[in-house]
Amino acid sequence: MCENNQSKITEFILLGFQDFYNLKMILFMLIMLIYILILSENLLIIVLLTTSDHLKFPMFYFIKHLALADVIFPTTVVPLMLDVILKNKRRVSVAGCITQLHLCGVSVFSQCFLLAAMSYDRYMAILKPLHYSLIMNPNVCLALVAGSWLIVFIFISSGMIFVWQLQFCGQSYINHFYCDVGPVAALSTSDISSLVLHELLTSVFMVFVPFVFIIITYALIFFSIIRIPSTSGRRKCFSTCSSHLTSVCTFYVTLLIVYLIPSEEDKININKFRSLLYILVTPLLNPIIYSLKNKEIRGALRKLLKYNSINN
Repeated sequence: MCENNQSKITEFILLGFQDFYNLKMILFMLIMLIYILILSENLLIIVLLTTSDHLKFPMFYFIKHLALADVIFPTTVVPLMLDVILKNKRRVSVAGCITQLHLCGVSVFSQCFLLAAMSYDRYMAILKPLHYSLIMNPNVCLALVAGSWLIVFIFISSGMIFVWQLQFCGQSYINHFYCDVGPVAALSTSDISSLVLHELLTSVFMVFVPFVFIIITYALIFFSIIRIPSTSGRRKCFSTCSSHLTSVCTFYVTLLIVYLIPSEEDKININKFRSLLYILVTPLLNPIIYSLKNKEIRGALRKLLKYNSINN
């Protein structure tokens, strides 16, 4: 409950990048350009993998959902961020803030499980090549993808129950450009111990467990590859994993930079730009990684461009 001299907060005020007021238009244009590129790249990947009949392999099915997550996460954050930059501050309701927290959590942590499913796919392709098509059938792929989204949705939704129960009194300013769980919880006058415990369990179950699974599968893949007698065979196997490994490294490195490196109050601007790295870099790089390293996607893109040029 709020004390007598405090009023209950029904909206927060996002402060954004006030220390960079003189550079706000440059910052606005740069972030908007990156956001447009993110949408263009990932939506193109989704369209290509949906419409191309020869791209119906399990790995491409996982890539399509990874691209979907890479669309949802920036779209949840960037439009509001751009408005904050233009106006120098932005009011957002408590309900809107919690909704943003929910969507961000689902779209981010689903990628952990999707990347783990992709590592399992690579494991089966290399260690069980004769049984690969039987094991990784459409029903299994659907179950892995649906399970990834559903597990994360349920887990994040349970955490939002604790957030909805928080009371906010007096202070309403969030020195950030979006509603992250740390700054929001810091404003609460309620006991946040249950929320902190849930965040710890979230980190273990939805970040650490998939990461360990990926490490184990790639350790098994590595030991299997080095036993292949021919150099060309080893090179071919490594090439099938390179795109996925690059995405895993990009995703987890940015995740570690933002959430595991301690934040310092006197370096709040550094923390904001670390968050920008995570929100913009991974969704921007993933389509480039897969399109540049995958000849099937490059071929489908060339066919699409050729088809459009002929019709025009």
